[in-house]
Amino acid sequence: MIPLNGYQIILASGSPRRKAFMESLKIPFCLKTFSVDESFPPKLSGSAIAEFIVHQKNAPFVDIIQPKQIVITADTIVWFENQYLGKPKDKSNAHQMLRFLSGKSHHVITSVGFLTSKKFEMITETTKVYFNHLTDREIYRYIEEESPLDKAGAYGIQDSIGDLAIKRIEGSYTNVIGLPLAQVKEKISFLVQEE
Repeated sequence: MIPLNGYQIILASGSPRRKAFMESLKIPFCLKTFSVDESFPPKLSGSAIAEFIVHQKNAPFVDIIQPKQIVITADTIVWFENQYLGKPKDKSNAHQMLRFLSGKSHHVITSVGFLTSKKFEMITETTKVYFNHLTDREIYRYIEEESPLDKAGAYGIQDSIGDLAIKRIEGSYTNVIGLPLAQVKEKISFLVQEE
């Protein structure tokens, strides 16, 4: 457990996976979210996309942040062959994404913002994920039986497809789920010790 030294942690995310990760740190926090436009300039690529969206998610808190508060915002994207893969629009789009990823490697990029009354800092983690070849039947079964529509790249490594599809990863496992937990814990520990 991290001693918070009087700080209040605010998680600005509606993701149940990020909420569960924060709970695993055994520190008190509250949830507060704003509806934010997650579009980005087309000239951006890779980590710059996730970082831009984190800035967008952070913006509503800038004028309301109080002393001894830390607001945590995050965004996860899949970057595949110089293409951005966000959350699929529908089941057909999810199938298309998984066909793209089948038998190849891609990068999962998560940016996490930390806003205090004094400053804003960001960390960005990248994990390389290697997929086995997937059959259409395997893809269709996953899409019908589980919930890929709320996940970047149309899959969750923690879902059944993770056992089937993931050949190996290079980097943080929790980053692929949506929050590089060790790095987030380290950053919170650092911030609450600053005066």
